[in-house]
Amino acid sequence: MIGLKNDSFFMKEAIRQAEKAFSLNEVPVGAVVVHRNKIIARAHNQVELLRDPTAHAEMLVLTQACNFLNSKWLLDCVIYVTIECCSMCAGALVLSRLKKIIYGADDPKAGACGSIINIAKNKKLNHRIEIKKGVLEQECSLLMEEFFLKKRKEVKKFSRKKKRMLIDKTKISRPS
Repeated sequence: MIGLKNDSFFMKEAIRQAEKAFSLNEVPVGAVVVHRNKIIARAHNQVELLRDPTAHAEMLVLTQACNFLNSKWLLDCVIYVTIECCSMCAGALVLSRLKKIIYGADDPKAGACGSIINIAKNKKLNHRIEIKKGVLEQECSLLMEEFFLKKRKEVKKFSRKKKRMLIDKTKISRPS
């Protein structure tokens, strides 16, 4: 069908959201919800800004999409997210009855769509979500890698500065 947008198009929108998070010093995760080939919600991580451990991109975009559709169910919706969902987000997406999760890069430390556990397809739950992974994987992974490299450099810089301050403090406090 002419005019239909593809997975790459929607993932690029999620990446734009992740870039916003990066610029705000948030873990760069972005998400969009699509209903009938139209983006109805966009969000990025806001954990630091809101001082809320649940303010993940997926949770925020889920609330926006439900409000947009005036429904607690997202039966005909697809979420595009830059990184594999954690257990909290995957559980919330199952509860919303979302149709499909499409994500960019695996999360080998906390992924709940197959990397560590698979909440989205767990047969013991009342709903299962179709999963597609690896859409624009390199772009999504690179953003995370750059962010955490930057964070490690900041920690090293801070540690060196703190060490110098302690040394200077001991020089000042020593009696002559």
